[in-house]
Amino acid sequence: MASRVFRSETDKSIAVFISDLGKTMALRGFIIHNEDKMEMIRHFGHHGVELAEGFDLNMIQVCSPKKSALSMMENLERAVLLPKFIVVFSKEGKTQIRMLLLGKKLVADLVDDEKFPALETDDYNNLLLAIEEAL
Repeated sequence: MASRVFRSETDKSIAVFISDLGKTMALRGFIIHNEDKMEMIRHFGHHGVELAEGFDLNMIQVCSPKKSALSMMENLERAVLLPKFIVVFSKEGKTQIRMLLLGKKLVADLVDDEKFPALETDDYNNLLLAIEEAL
């Protein structure tokens, strides 16, 4: 897999998509790690930043707690690439979904760990399946 930005959209509302995503990710051992802080309007507002009406960016941090803990116990250098975000916002009446996918070569270049690139690819593939099922 080459590094790229995954792009998709759905007619579902942001709230419904995120709820469905939480369910499909749970089937693969993932959770939404920042459920109480993913709405960026709240985050920015907490810091006194005024945003345009309709600003609805959600940055969903996803985690596979068991898998991540085991992975980091094997090599703490992996931790820098473990946080994964799915970005959700509305545009032209549709819910937009984006996720940065790091390819095996880039992961290998960034973390000196022979096994890690394949593990990361598996995580991305599972997250993509969860997103597709939630659409």
